[in-house]
Amino acid sequence: MKRKTLEERFQDNFRKQGKILDEFIKYETEWACDLITWYKCKKLDMPFEEYRTCAFFINKEYLNKQGSLVLLYEMFVRCNKELPEADKENAFDLLRFKFIMYYEALKKGGYL
Repeated sequence: MKRKTLEERFQDNFRKQGKILDEFIKYETEWACDLITWYKCKKLDMPFEEYRTCAFFINKEYLNKQGSLVLLYEMFVRCNKELPEADKENAFDLLRFKFIMYYEALKKGGYL
């Protein structure tokens, strides 16, 4: 069996990472829409940080800002490790917190 060359391994890894980021984009864009809907249902004003992060996903601003998507994905992985599991009582608060953390990462990274 032939071993893969360095170029072939690079291309395979690049494709895998692209798939992971595509899944992440779909997932978080859907959650951004859900968060906006939750605020509308509860008839509350959405804080600027959360709204700005939702707009970042929905308006696909990550396409114009190289590196921002990787930064957000790293924050996503970190939040999934450190935050407790979501249930009925805390799902809204955990989602809000995650989007606030995304905003802070984008702000610190200079993307906002």
